[in-house]
Amino acid sequence: MLDPKLLRENPQIVRKDLQKRGEKEKLTLLNGFLKNDKAWRECLQKIEKLRRRRNLVTQEIAGLRAKQKDAKAKIAEAGKLPKQIKRLEAEAEKYREKARFCHMRLPNILDKSVPVGRDENDNVELRKWGKVPKHVHRAKNHLEVAEGLGLIDSDRAAKVAGTGFFYLKKELAMLDYAIMMFALDFLSEKGYVPVEPPFMMRRKPYEGVTDMNDFENVMYKIENDDLYLIATSEHPMASMFMDEILEKERLPIKLVGISPCFRREIGAHGKYTKGLFRMHHFNKVEQFIFCHPSESWRMHEELQRNSETLYKKLGLPYRVVNVCTGDIGSIAAKKYDTEIWMADGKYREIGSNSNCTDYQARRLNIRFREKEGAPPAGFVHTLNNTALATSRTMIAILEVYQQKDGSVKIPRALQPYMGNKKSIKK
Repeated sequence: MLDPKLLRENPQIVRKDLQKRGEKEKLTLLNGFLKNDKAWRECLQKIEKLRRRRNLVTQEIAGLRAKQKDAKAKIAEAGKLPKQIKRLEAEAEKYREKARFCHMRLPNILDKSVPVGRDENDNVELRKWGKVPKHVHRAKNHLEVAEGLGLIDSDRAAKVAGTGFFYLKKELAMLDYAIMMFALDFLSEKGYVPVEPPFMMRRKPYEGVTDMNDFENVMYKIENDDLYLIATSEHPMASMFMDEILEKERLPIKLVGISPCFRREIGAHGKYTKGLFRMHHFNKVEQFIFCHPSESWRMHEELQRNSETLYKKLGLPYRVVNVCTGDIGSIAAKKYDTEIWMADGKYREIGSNSNCTDYQARRLNIRFREKEGAPPAGFVHTLNNTALATSRTMIAILEVYQQKDGSVKIPRALQPYMGNKKSIKK
């Protein structure tokens, strides 16, 4: 969430940012926060005044009794004050909740380097890497390649679980885990601590991580429990230090999470959904950093270098785009998308890299202090970046490394994790 001081003292900054995002309808949220926050603080002032009056009346009653004077009027006043305070406390809580509702739904302030645009078509390409395969004009899509090699069974998976699920078989199942171990080894060597997080989360930490109003429709809720299946390991890693104060000397804290991800978003209108690209369940290796505010932009570039190095080691052509104001989402202040080349000649997202500044940390109440024993100095900054999502990485491998005879070469970097096998053959 945004700093309430910013909202109260400089609401014009937020208004300008909402217009840049193309979210003018959220101006009502800003106005709602300002109105209810003001009413809440006015109630608090009245409550404090009544409490001071209650203490004073109590002293006056004691004084009158000590002098054996009539205290009935003061006693009557004292009897009314608790009810007045209780009524105002209830009113204050009502205004506080309304202000919080609006506050939690206002998006992060965008960095100045984020390009202005309406949707993904306005994202700005920063660079490309890798040569497009020579077989571009005759390439099969990954689903055709996998089915031809007997590596996937979509019909039986649909029978058992519905659309959006697959049985991965033989070398494709092995490839899934090979990709995860490859990324895990690479990032561990760079000082990122491996984490296998809980695969379910309660609503409170989830509300700290993301805007549930936007995200809840793609999540799986556990019936009769306050639990959701995680959509990415970013979410439980971000929540790890909820309501804690971190020592500055511990920062940055660099994590690499490995987990399954569960999402209901398959079949979204206008989205590419073929094969493994958009699934209900997939595995992903995620980078996550908690850092001092002064370091977050340097960390953002480090995360991007890590993910690009992984794609280079795998020999997969990609491009990087600076995501525009209309496509960035509410949590990030700036985001890069890395897009992989696919057999139809188009580049599609394989991972995203977000600097969320202090937005998530405020929601989760994760602060830092400059030294032990000192008061909190502020909120940490949080960053997340997909290292490798295995499903989309497998798409790229099947489409880039397919051969004329229908076989698929295994990238050299993954061969040690595949029993030194060099290719997948029928």
